[in-house]
Amino acid sequence: MESNEKLLAEAIRLIDLVDYQEGSIVSRTIIKKKTGTVTLFAFDEGQGLSEHTTPFDALVYILDGEAEITISGKILRLGEGEIVIMPANQPHALKAVKKFKMILTMIKS
Repeated sequence: MESNEKLLAEAIRLIDLVDYQEGSIVSRTIIKKKTGTVTLFAFDEGQGLSEHTTPFDALVYILDGEAEITISGKILRLGEGEIVIMPANQPHALKAVKKFKMILTMIKS
């Protein structure tokens, strides 16, 4: 992973900080603190994360493409510019309907 020092006090296009890779999920941590994390992801079409839970609320913001996000059995389709909050301790899963990039912000409190 690249150092994030070059990101400090600089204007950068978030979407350009991670590239798609065929058949893969790529991630890059932007901020990692005791109080939470901000992580950028790029999912190739058909890729996903199987159902799991986390002990913290997480906000997903779709930067590009289209994702299917399931939260406690409810299926949501999100596209560019849309967000969803995945509540703590509720099962959720993600799948790339089309390749997509997202920012995941997890608040630990």
